[in-house]
Amino acid sequence: MRILTILIGSFLFLSGTAQRLSQKTIWTIDDLTAKSVDHIDQKWVEQNASYYPVYKVYGEFCLSMVGLKNENFQEADLKGLAYVGSSVGNVVTIKFPIRNLNQIDQIKNIEYLEVADRIGGMALERSAKDTRVDSVWIGYGLSQPFTGKNVLIGITDWGFDYNHPMFMDTTLTTSRVRAAWDHFKLSGDQPAGFGYGVEYDTPAELTAAESDTAGTYYDYATHGSHVAGIAGGSGAGTKYRGMAFECEYLFNSIQLDAGSAIDAFNWMKGIADADGKRLVVNMSWGLYYMGTMDGTSLVSQAIDDLSNQGVVFVTSGGNNGQPKFHIKKDFAGDTVRSKIQFYGYSLHDNMWGESISSWGEVGESYSMQFEVYDNTGVLLDSTPTYASTDVGYYDSILKIGSDTIFYNFTIESAHTLNNRPMIWGRVKNTNTTLSVVMKTFATSGTVHYWNVVELDNGVGNWGQDFISFGNGGTAGNTQYGVGEPACTESAITVAAHTGANYSQSGTEYPGSLAGFSSEGPTYDERMKPDVSAPGVGVVSSINSYTTASYSTSSSIIFNGRTYDFSAFSGTSMSSPTVAGIAALMLEANPDLTAPQLKDLIKSTARQDSKTGTITWPGDPEWGMGKITATVAVARAENTLSVQITELGSVDVYPNPTDGILYLRNTESQDFSYAVYNIQGQLIESKFLTTNQIDLTGYKAGTYIIKLNSKEGTQQLRAIKL
Repeated sequence: MRILTILIGSFLFLSGTAQRLSQKTIWTIDDLTAKSVDHIDQKWVEQNASYYPVYKVYGEFCLSMVGLKNENFQEADLKGLAYVGSSVGNVVTIKFPIRNLNQIDQIKNIEYLEVADRIGGMALERSAKDTRVDSVWIGYGLSQPFTGKNVLIGITDWGFDYNHPMFMDTTLTTSRVRAAWDHFKLSGDQPAGFGYGVEYDTPAELTAAESDTAGTYYDYATHGSHVAGIAGGSGAGTKYRGMAFECEYLFNSIQLDAGSAIDAFNWMKGIADADGKRLVVNMSWGLYYMGTMDGTSLVSQAIDDLSNQGVVFVTSGGNNGQPKFHIKKDFAGDTVRSKIQFYGYSLHDNMWGESISSWGEVGESYSMQFEVYDNTGVLLDSTPTYASTDVGYYDSILKIGSDTIFYNFTIESAHTLNNRPMIWGRVKNTNTTLSVVMKTFATSGTVHYWNVVELDNGVGNWGQDFISFGNGGTAGNTQYGVGEPACTESAITVAAHTGANYSQSGTEYPGSLAGFSSEGPTYDERMKPDVSAPGVGVVSSINSYTTASYSTSSSIIFNGRTYDFSAFSGTSMSSPTVAGIAALMLEANPDLTAPQLKDLIKSTARQDSKTGTITWPGDPEWGMGKITATVAVARAENTLSVQITELGSVDVYPNPTDGILYLRNTESQDFSYAVYNIQGQLIESKFLTTNQIDLTGYKAGTYIIKLNSKEGTQQLRAIKL
């Protein structure tokens, strides 16, 4: 029996043409504006954190949003309506007071606006040896030793122990934490221009604060301290030394939404610019129902823009290498049925149900519904069939005897950011004798589906199986397991493997890919991950204030307080390994561009008996192989800085290319061109006599092409397949 269907099926438009809100934003605003502002307090915020990224900004409760601004946008456009958090490129974060949400249509010069999506996530000496970082520390084959000096590593995470000796220098006398921003702290000095949280930017403030506060979601966590220790921990007198142990840190305990993450990036960038230092940002978090997962989301756009400004972003590739949580279907008028495996409700206090996200092809449509069967295979009930053209939000229940199945669908026919159709279905079923089956149909086109746990705190990023069921039965697979922000083109996306073992005679026994490491590529068929690093049983620092459980590997006493170390596994551990190595490379060559650094890491990755032979652009499990710091840092030392700029009037295609690169709009100018490898070495230089540059004889990789004419110089990056 179907009950209580709620439908919102139309777009809300902002002032001006082609300005709109996402469907998720529409139903969120509708729900919030139906509540009394006086009813919303801190207790309400904590109880409803799963649905609304709401917190205090400049003393009033605001909804965190992210938008695309046009060239006419000015901060004054929001005066009296909302607050600007930060902006990068065309992406702007907005904190909208709940009291003003009914006036959201008054915003000017914002082309698209969405509620900030949720984000979620959550032995060093072997890692150093496996990555060859220990050789970099002593300068083997290099001009000098490198340890990360004068480079900032920004950690966006939760659970920081500001006074942990891992974050001090090797003499244990001086803290290397440059500054910290705790988004959850309600009392204290806010960072200038942001209006929420508390900033600590002096040693005295950090010492007095002790740790970040208990977050809305993770209480007193430790994930951030563990990640930071891997990236750059000093060792604190133990053997557990991080990759760039003389770097400085920026810690950011972020609210779990994309807008806050973008604010964190901009805050870090501002400090790095003020200090005149290079910045590496680590992101050991992610979701599968956040953003568009094809590199077009607002957080991906922000990361790409900051990368072009010199910030290096490193992100975990995900821990869904084992569940068969993905389906790719090339439809030809047929139907797919797949049973949705549920995570056990007794296994997590916040378990709500399963989230089925799906994306189709531009110009195509498809449909979806949920069916409920008993344990003998008899169909008991089903939801309506929703097509991707049924734009809106639908919230309802099925009553089956004494059981209630909760479900909802959010639907876009052509998402503003990528023009793809999207159906996001969520379902809650606590009766294990009932089977919930996804039924989906299309006349043509390709659709991707993912089955991921949905927690009642708005996060959850681990997959569950799709199981073949009945007519049209289709089982899931482990492919296309890269979510947000790992799908971002400019980010270095990291897989995980087991660190190598060594015999007493020094023989190396290479480590295998970690079973949990997510498999690529992205669903728009770009190669991810980019590289792999150790991520199994990595021992690092524990927040001494944490309420989380862990098994102690080692302990030290410092200033009368016990500090523990513990072994964690995940791409959350492999990502900061690469972030630390990126810092070593930037110490060796502070002039490297972010694209150059990424390409150097990929092109110097090694392959062995476990990876097999890998050709460009990489392998969907390993990327280009295992990161090798000695070669990467050596190449960084010897790489000329080739500034990569946007092309002006000249357009090139196809890029990547397997041979010929064509140029458009060259008729009015006479050009010469020069081709450089990513190390800045000149390969060839010629006059352009046609509209073609022939890369047929070039090795696979990335090249810088410099075009010269009487009107100026233009540079571009080209990839040879």
